Amino acid sequence: MVAIFQTGLPFDTKRDKVLPGISPLDPQEWLIKDEAYCGQMGERERLISDDHNTVIALDEMALEAAAELLENTLDFLPKLGGFEQIEETVFCPDGRSVKLDVTNPMATLGRLVQNDFCIMQKRGHEHILTGAVLCFPASWSLSEKFMHPLTVIHEPIAEYDENITRRVQRLFDGIKVGRPLWRFNKLYYDAPDLHQPRTFANPRKILGRTEGKYIRSEKQTLTRLPKSNAVIFTIHTFVLDRPDEPM
Repeated sequence: MVAIFQTGLPFDTKRDKVLPGISPLDPQEWLIKDEAYCGQMGERERLISDDHNTVIALDEMALEAAAELLENTLDFLPKLGGFEQIEETVFCPDGRSVKLDVTNPMATLGRLVQNDFCIMQKRGHEHILTGAVLCFPASWSLSEKFMHPLTVIHEPIAEYDENITRRVQRLFDGIKVGRPLWRFNKLYYDAPDLHQPRTFANPRKILGRTEGKYIRSEKQTLTRLPKSNAVIFTIHTFVLDRPDEPM
């Protein structure tokens, strides 16, 4: 069991939210770095090194989008502070150095920042998950959802009925370059592990506030890449060990 905690959440989870609960996002807040950076990045390094095929996936059709995403992320790093790029190496705030590997862009992304990244590209009438670095899944499996459309990705979530699925697809269609969106969730877990994959056949038991020992919350963003036109779904995971405190 790996326990890596934040001390709080940078957003108010008490605000009203109706699925999909999307709001505009300041482009300067696309990615964030918090007090758990060092611990989370150590876990990400371990997973990418030891369990690469579980946490990394990339289809050939997403190669251009992945390269563009890596370029955009590198351009964003100075806004986070503590990063320095010298030629093909990035020196990170926790003392690590990351060699830029353009042949494995998703793994490189996963070693730089706390976010997980999912590349969504429209094929036919729906967006399909064509690439990802997913080190910290909240009870879902990359292998089951890779190369599948939104209807399959949201299949196990009861709240995502047919109406919500249509709304989410319209949302993806309407995302504009330079106008990112975001939402959050707040879940209760009985273990603090960041890497918690689950399959359709083995879903997580949904816990209430009085049952879960830990709060798990995600800041999720949606942004469109200008060149490839792919939609990028990012996930910044927070874990708190005091679910009885008001957040």
